[in-house]
Formats: sequence, structure tokens, C-alpha cells
Amino acid sequence: QAQLVESGGGLVQAGGSQRLSCVASGSIFHINVMDWYRQTPGKQRELVARAFTDGGTIYADFVRGRFTISRDNAKKSVYLEMSSLRPEDTAVYYCHANLILQGEGSRSRDFWGQGTQVTVSS
Repeated sequence: QAQLVESGGGLVQAGGSQRLSCVASGSIFHINVMDWYRQTPGKQRELVARAFTDGGTIYADFVRGRFTISRDNAKKSVYLEMSSLRPEDTAVYYCHANLILQGEGSRSRDFWGQGTQVTVSS
């Protein structure tokens, strides 16, 4: 199995910055993608940013230019640098990874972190 543990988050003023971190552990053979989602009450979880193994990234339109995702493959970690934060960025942020466990050939699985609350005050 694998586990994803997030850190960072908390309360920040509008216009401020914050950094989220997520590290994967367990019997991991290969990580395909690592990304960040967010969710607010009553809404579906939505993709914020995705980082591929080769360094490629994609961003949701609502964060492009403000957030930066990065990966450290050696550390099995993904980071989200958030700047110019807005009250509407308030949400629980979840780390997600699609990965292959040792001994499972090419079968990939999805794992989620427990979520970390980001609150942006106006």
C-alpha cells in the first residue's frame, strides 16, 4: 500500500502566499502523476494542478499564473506554491497520486491524502 501525507495549509490573508507539501510513502514502484485537488462544502472535488513524471504540468484556469506545482521524484513529493491568494481559494486541498505498487506489474492505483484546510481571509 501507499500513503500520502500533506502538510502546510492554515489561515492566510488575501493576497498572501502559502505552500503545501505532500510526500508519498509505502511500497511504491513508480508514480505516474501527482496532483492537488480542492473541495468546498457542497461542491465536487476539482483539479487544481497536476505534475507528470517528466516535469510537465497542467493548471486549472482559476489558478494559472498564481499557483505553481512542482515535484521531487527522488523524494516522492509534490508541492504547491500558492500566491496572490483569494478568499475563493478557501477549501480543503487534497494531494492525489496515481502510482504503481511494487509487485503489481503495470497496474496503477489512485491514492489520496487526508486533506489540509486552506482558509483565505478577506
